[in-house]
Formats: sequence, C-alpha cells, structure tokens
Amino acid sequence: MPDHNHPVRPRTAVLTAGFDPTLSVGSARPAVFRSSTYVFPSPEQAEHAFAIITGKIKPENGDRADLIYSRFSHPNAEILEDQIVPLDAGGRYAAVFNSGMAAIMTAFFAFARPDSTIVYTTPLYGGTTGLIHRFLKPLGVTGIPVAGGDTEAIDEAIRSARNCCMVLLETPANPTMTMTDIERAAAAAASHPDKPPVLVDNTFLGPCFQHPLMLGAHVTLYSATKYLSGNSDMLGGVAIKR
Repeated sequence: MPDHNHPVRPRTAVLTAGFDPTLSVGSARPAVFRSSTYVFPSPEQAEHAFAIITGKIKPENGDRADLIYSRFSHPNAEILEDQIVPLDAGGRYAAVFNSGMAAIMTAFFAFARPDSTIVYTTPLYGGTTGLIHRFLKPLGVTGIPVAGGDTEAIDEAIRSARNCCMVLLETPANPTMTMTDIERAAAAAASHPDKPPVLVDNTFLGPCFQHPLMLGAHVTLYSATKYLSGNSDMLGGVAIKR
C-alpha cells in the first residue's frame, strides 16, 4: 500500500518518481543531460548551493542542493535516485554511482576512521575484500572476518570488536549464496557501545526479494551491474539509507 513517503505504489513510483515532463519540453521519458556545469539565477543562489554540497549547511526539509557540476550530481542521476528508492522498502534516500565498488568505497569512507575496525562476513566479493585490506588497512582500519551464516560467531565478533566503525554483511554471499541473519546482526550492532552502522550488500537478491532496511540495516549497497540491470550492458552502483 502507498505510504507517506511515496503516495503511489512502488511499482508505479519507480516509473514516475523524480521526473517532471514539464521540465523537459513535455518529453514522456527523461532526456540524457550532457552538461558538465549548470547556471544560477544569482550569485547568492550559487553560494547557497555550494554551501550545501560542501556540508557547510544542511538542506531544509530534505531538499537537494541546486545542480552545480555533474561530478557531484546531474539530472539523470537524481531521477534514478528518486525512482529506485521505492523499490527498497524502508529506504528514504539513495545515491547512485558509476559502479558497485564506487558505492561500497564511498560508504566505507563515510563511516571508517583511523584506529577502528570493520566486522565483515565471508566469503566476500573480491573487490570489497581488496578495499578493506589494501586501501583501508594502511589508513588504520582493521577488517575482522567472520563466516557468513554463523550467527553466534557474528554476534561474538561484533560484541568483541574494538572501536567498531561498521558491520558489513554480504547476504547472500558471493559466490556461495550463504545467507546471514540481518536482523540478529543489527541487534548485536545496536547493543555495541559504538553503535556501528550495519551495511548490507544486497546485490544478489536485490530490493525485490530482500529488504535489509526493514530488518535493522542502515544502508543497502548494490552493484546495479548485476540484478538491477541484469543484461550485462551497463555498470552502476547504488547506496540506499533509511
């Protein structure tokens, strides 16, 4: 049923959310916007947009900053972000990326800090494993592997982790398809003194068949190259938060 965030059913919202045909000369579908930069009606509005994008001020009522430069955001990305949120039950905000690893790396750098630990399930996608051990370890972030699906071991790993900055669950795991209890891991993380956020790589089942945000996860991550596209004709990544 519709909810207060999405006044239409998700199956309708994914086709219509985020796109206003009146802003594209009545086009029924979004055009491909090729601009790298965008103009402002006044210097003051440009200053306000830069202040939001650099984190100096927060947007009011969840509004986005005006478009500045396509490396930050662009119309096609914003339309896709709005349309993909209704698929992931419990989600409110999305960010899209050029690849799944770009989404995962951005999420990691949002939460990781020096002299901290990441608890993660194994097996884990090779690119993510490399990110933890080759990029984050030299920066003082230690990865703590624990077997996916082993609920007791995951509880203990989270409970004993020092300066825990995040918990990463890949479920189903790649390539074994091992399932991990998201709700139980989220409860363990909530009981930890550091209250680490729980990130779930939901690439294999996708937002149609598994809803980690409804089970206590804080962020879901996707390689849109896989399930969300399914045709081996594109690269993409998505992060969705509640």
